[in-house]
Amino acid sequence: MTARPQLPDRTPREKGAPTALDGLLVVDFTRVVAGPACTQTLADFGAEVIKIENPDGGDDTRHYEHADLAGESAAYISLNRGKRGITLDLTKPAACEVARELIAQADVVVENFSSGVMRKYGLDYAAVAPTNPRLVYCSISAYGRQGPFAARPGFDPITQAESGFMSLNGFPDGPPVRTGPPAIDMVTGMAACNAILLALFARDRLDRGQHVEVALFDIATAMTGFYGMAYLMTGKNPSRQGNSPNGSPSVGLYEASDAPFYIACANDRLYRRLVIDVLGRPDLASGEFADRRSRTANKDKLRAILTGIFAQDQRENWVTRMKSANIPVGYLRTVEEAFNSPEVRARHRVSQIPHPAAGFVPNIESPIHLGLTPASDPVAAPMLGEHTREILRKTLGYDDGRIAALAESGVFGARAMIDIARAGAP
Repeated sequence: MTARPQLPDRTPREKGAPTALDGLLVVDFTRVVAGPACTQTLADFGAEVIKIENPDGGDDTRHYEHADLAGESAAYISLNRGKRGITLDLTKPAACEVARELIAQADVVVENFSSGVMRKYGLDYAAVAPTNPRLVYCSISAYGRQGPFAARPGFDPITQAESGFMSLNGFPDGPPVRTGPPAIDMVTGMAACNAILLALFARDRLDRGQHVEVALFDIATAMTGFYGMAYLMTGKNPSRQGNSPNGSPSVGLYEASDAPFYIACANDRLYRRLVIDVLGRPDLASGEFADRRSRTANKDKLRAILTGIFAQDQRENWVTRMKSANIPVGYLRTVEEAFNSPEVRARHRVSQIPHPAAGFVPNIESPIHLGLTPASDPVAAPMLGEHTREILRKTLGYDDGRIAALAESGVFGARAMIDIARAGAP
């Protein structure tokens, strides 16, 4: 398939249903992946998120190469749904004053600049908290805001490499491999969202906000999970195992006669169901294959046997038989196959939503479901500076004269000055 897939219009949420974060004002200084992923989740559930961008190009992801519609990239569109956009040139004192006025009204600030940038502009937590003591201020960085590594720049693949996380991905006879999607960035965004919600919960009890931090390196270290814990317990350095954890022959990718599939028989009960009920091989459930540790000790032998059996029939037949036996099994799909799968369509994971320049853009639904306070109806990511005038008027109460004067001084960028002048014309 090379043509853009046809997507359904999104079914609106129930009219009048409340949102979980209604009334929450978030000032978003983030860009690229982790920060925007965090604030997009807040926007999805009703927070008003004001995204502040540099007028000279804005968020770096606007220019990523994956794909674009009407000049907006797939990366930017996928990470900035539901936000309102304003441009501010923070090198100008008047722009910093606008930012401070927004922060003074905010419940939450999120930033992921390099260390020291917010302090340079007088927008760091210490500078803004005295005028807004209930503020929850979240900093996202590579190595934290304190300590000997605070000034080091870093991105998802660097922290994957340095934390040991990357060393666990790939095959034993090959090099370490970074994950395709930026997994550490995405999980850091989730963790930052959790930190913000925890701090908001604490604010209700303590009547004050706080500074919270999430670092990519810390998340990547935590993501080593039980592999990292096993090293700490034994001193043995874990190795790459490809598609099977610890080389388990009953978990992993197999080839049918026509196509690959993945099975996950991680315990004795599921494994016995596989070899007895599906394969008709009770001999594989005893002796040297009787339990998980025995199977791992004899993994090469068992894998060779299973490989030979699965190659004798087509994938659909194996998948049908395994599903009938309630065994965890799945197709190995491409992105194209996955997004056209019955699971994606039946669960309404994709749709299209209006966009002011492209007409419509694709939408991938939030994976979080709340029964009483469902996600807001999605609105496409803002064009650069799209809501500057609206935010200044409605949120800060600026009149047209003050907005025009700020625009004339270049606070919103040269292009924004023209756009705002046109918008204010009678």
